[in-house]
Amino acid sequence: MFKRVPGTRDILPEEIAYWQKLEAVARKVFSLYNYKEIRTPVIEESALFSRSLGEFAEIVKKQMFLIKNKEDSYVLRPEGTASIVRAYLEGNLDKSGRFSKFYYIGPMFRLERPQKGRQRQFHHIGAEAIGSSSPWIDAEIIMVADAILKADQITGYSLNINTLGCPKDKLALVDMLREELKGKLGGLCQECKERFKHNIIRILDCKKQECRKVVKGLSIQDKHLCGDCRQHFNQVKRSLDAEGLSYEVNRQLVRGLDYYTRTVFEFKHDSLGAQDALGAGGRYDNLVKDLGGPQVGSVGFAFGVERLLLVSDLKKHGPQREVVFIIVLGDRAKDAGARLLSGLRAAGIAADTDYQEKSLKGAMRLADDLGSDLVLILGDNELEKNVVIFKDMRRGKQEQINLEEVVDKVKEKIET
Repeated sequence: MFKRVPGTRDILPEEIAYWQKLEAVARKVFSLYNYKEIRTPVIEESALFSRSLGEFAEIVKKQMFLIKNKEDSYVLRPEGTASIVRAYLEGNLDKSGRFSKFYYIGPMFRLERPQKGRQRQFHHIGAEAIGSSSPWIDAEIIMVADAILKADQITGYSLNINTLGCPKDKLALVDMLREELKGKLGGLCQECKERFKHNIIRILDCKKQECRKVVKGLSIQDKHLCGDCRQHFNQVKRSLDAEGLSYEVNRQLVRGLDYYTRTVFEFKHDSLGAQDALGAGGRYDNLVKDLGGPQVGSVGFAFGVERLLLVSDLKKHGPQREVVFIIVLGDRAKDAGARLLSGLRAAGIAADTDYQEKSLKGAMRLADDLGSDLVLILGDNELEKNVVIFKDMRRGKQEQINLEEVVDKVKEKIET
């Protein structure tokens, strides 16, 4: 028997309703903020990510699913931002000069060890705002992310924010870290000793206990920031304060991708353990130019759908019970039952029936398994009287109604 690839999972019908609800909630929030959906291929040129994420980024070095033929090297996309910037440029959206706001929902792929909240195929809900350097759009993108969490009935999360500054500020931060860490290399893990040489900022993001201890002892403030970047970050904070969003400024917060500048942020949830990030994002003012476009400010975020589902209260409310179930008893009633089924569906009402010719008891059990609040029973006796037995499972009531009135009666019950 074949089995799924390690680090992937099947989303079976009994669970898919929660995914659909989560996605519908996100789409609703995005529409309120005027973000438009964009869909990019799951396969891209590998150079797109080595260029955008940085050759020493962990994703590029270890986690990309490479697909090679004789001439080309492709990759299953490990994240959404670079793909969207590529689509933005290839679609000549930069030529319009308009500020663009996108959202996306879809699978991403990283070749890493599977664990709770971390899979090799995982799913992102994210947004990108391209064409503005305003600190107000930084605040808006954070507010959009917060609104999605609230709409998904997620509580108990925290928001950390920081600023990395402009590219010159990041170089100053690198110099400062190199000076502070050069005498503490013995306390770092082997991976962070390598990062000290090539990607020192990533040491701040290491989850290993020995490295967290070293990082906690660093005196990282905002000394590396220029006046413009400090002012930009102060405005982001003022905007969040004005909206009543709680946050903590975490000077050790960085993102693991080279393209981030200025504002970075992360939503965390303690119940997730070591991999406690629900989602994160930040500003990437140079990525569009680095990929061949104009110099335009941009900011975005992404949530891991699997992680959202781990902490969401959606499952506490049970499955949606919207399918009307028709039970047909007797050969003569079958044609009338089929017409009734078609009539409900034509009226936009989800309906199903028993195709296994179960007994009444077995068919009622099937209706309950499907989560049907309304059950219609039509037998030969009911057919002679031109009626159907109408069972309201939620209220525990049953009545006989005329066959011609079934659709209207079902609509009335669904709407109340």
